[in-house]
Amino acid sequence: MKPVLMMLPGLMCDRTVWAPQIEALGDAVVTHVVDYEAATSITGMAEEVLRLAPASFAMTGHSMGGRVALEVLRMAPQRVERVALMDSGYRALADGETGEQEIAGRMRFVNLAKEKGMRVMGQEWLQGMVHPERRRDTQLCGDILDMIASKTPALFERQIKALIERPDATEVLRSVRCPTTFITGRQDTWSDVAQHQAMAALVPGSRLVVIEDAGHMSTMEQPEAVTQALRDFLFD
Repeated sequence: MKPVLMMLPGLMCDRTVWAPQIEALGDAVVTHVVDYEAATSITGMAEEVLRLAPASFAMTGHSMGGRVALEVLRMAPQRVERVALMDSGYRALADGETGEQEIAGRMRFVNLAKEKGMRVMGQEWLQGMVHPERRRDTQLCGDILDMIASKTPALFERQIKALIERPDATEVLRSVRCPTTFITGRQDTWSDVAQHQAMAALVPGSRLVVIEDAGHMSTMEQPEAVTQALRDFLFD
């Protein structure tokens, strides 16, 4: 029987992020990209995953989708056969000044989207999103900007609020018993290698795969390497 892979996109992302992997995995895997844009919290997004998923499934989450995957594991660990967390994190908003700075930084982009539109916001947001050399890749950057521009400022603000209010998943990671893989771009400055090493250390027997020459959008920046990592995750 083919494995069912629930694919959980990140902030302001959709099927575009996973398109190279969906095509490359082809008929070997049943893929389902979850649309949880109506949800107002990480928990609500996880509930939508569980509503759409079969009784037992594999799961991969990118960026915010990784946090959703961790919430799925908190809510229904018995249904998850294996999980891959990509370019993601696990801690709640920090207390004090650090947390306030994160909120201010996130809300600056929300306000920019409201004032100037999603594409203008995306052009600035993109600068920290991909490997510096990928910024010259007009096809890649155009695909990312088109995806962002297809969303609304209201959705952006809703998802930002969900991220600000994200639950801490430290104890979830400690409780994981299914095969687990962590994947991140070497040059991901938003969810760096050290953060993934810390997550992997909480899950005995887990695997860490670092994608070379890739930033936060590793699935699109280095699609072949990410596809191979997912094949290994699914079939090893």
